[in-house]
Amino acid sequence: MMKLIAAAAVALGLCMNAAAQTYPARPVTLVVPFAPGGTVNLMGRLLATRLSEVLGQPVIVENKPGAGGSIGANFVAKAAPDGYTLLLATMGQQSIQPLLSRDLPYDPAKDFAPVALFATVPNVLAVSANTPARTVAELVAYARQNPDKLNMASAGIGSVNHLTGELFMLRSGARFAHVPYRGAGPATADLLSGQVQILFANLPNVLPYVKAGQLRVLAVASDKRSPALPDVPTLAEAGVNDAVVESWYGVMAPARTNPEVIRKLQDAIVGIAKEKAMIAHLSDQGALPFPGSSVDLARQSEQETERWTRIIQGAHIQAN
Repeated sequence: MMKLIAAAAVALGLCMNAAAQTYPARPVTLVVPFAPGGTVNLMGRLLATRLSEVLGQPVIVENKPGAGGSIGANFVAKAAPDGYTLLLATMGQQSIQPLLSRDLPYDPAKDFAPVALFATVPNVLAVSANTPARTVAELVAYARQNPDKLNMASAGIGSVNHLTGELFMLRSGARFAHVPYRGAGPATADLLSGQVQILFANLPNVLPYVKAGQLRVLAVASDKRSPALPDVPTLAEAGVNDAVVESWYGVMAPARTNPEVIRKLQDAIVGIAKEKAMIAHLSDQGALPFPGSSVDLARQSEQETERWTRIIQGAHIQAN
């Protein structure tokens, strides 16, 4: 009996190795857990287009929005661990949402196999054209004297926009009234119309409107200025320290995916992020390459979870 079990194990290992060597033999689905139109979708489609060419099989983007990214993430967590269903993972979905949702149907630490990091996007403090403040100092002074009079939009409670705003208020002493939306698109639309005055946005979401003079960016929530907006100061330069928030994007596979498949995908994604043409594409959108291995992605997720745990506790944000 033991010999039969050993032989079966060897045969299974040979089959798995053979499958890894021929991977991918059919189209791959990259699940984007947010609606079309936002930065997450943009990053997913940029990656999928080039990954299709590198892998020699179509990489099809499938949007599965809802519940702060957890619907799409749960779909991938429950998918077959064969490398044909992948998740475009984000900082919000991987490191923030689990801290604010008591009933997630998956475990972000156990139900995914990290594959690779791809890109990062700075968050910016954007204000509507009718907002009187022209600098961060003016905005903070006004918000301290008039607490909750200015409306701060977000893509929803627990989104990166929301948490960046909470971090800003925690560090600056300003107070805004939070107005959650169902996505960055409608939040940006109301910022453009002046219905809300503030949005801590991913730069690609607002960059076209900034270039057109329809919105103003007062500061970048990064440790250095953005090449896309070289004249805009960082928050630290503007007097608000320890408020760096850069949204990263990577790829996750279902747990128990063949390590050889993970390695093949990792090498492809890291290579793509280092290509000059991809770097140029990302730069045009206000993004930066952020190539990293599966180990790097796991470490990044853990570090962000620890950091946002402290911020959420400091801002007294309750899980729902």
